[in-house]
Amino acid sequence: ISDAFRRFGVADGDTAVLVVLVEEEGAERVDPASVEAHVNGQRVPAGELSALADLARVRKTYKVAAEEVRLGTLLDAVVFRMAAKEAQ
Repeated sequence: ISDAFRRFGVADGDTAVLVVLVEEEGAERVDPASVEAHVNGQRVPAGELSALADLARVRKTYKVAAEEVRLGTLLDAVVFRMAAKEAQ
């Protein structure tokens, strides 16, 4: 988890933050407004999230070569790396 915070943590200069609420079935629901009160911004439809992605940074972070993207997709390359790291 600490590695994930180092790589993907929120910094003062960030202009986009993805907040996901995950609830256990039967558990008390979290009011999205209570979370939004701590974020200076606005909701964006899920379909617009790809416009916020910094693909060059994703390629650099996961060390994805251009050849890999020509043979498959960036998503495939990233998921493969995540799965391989999990299997170690």
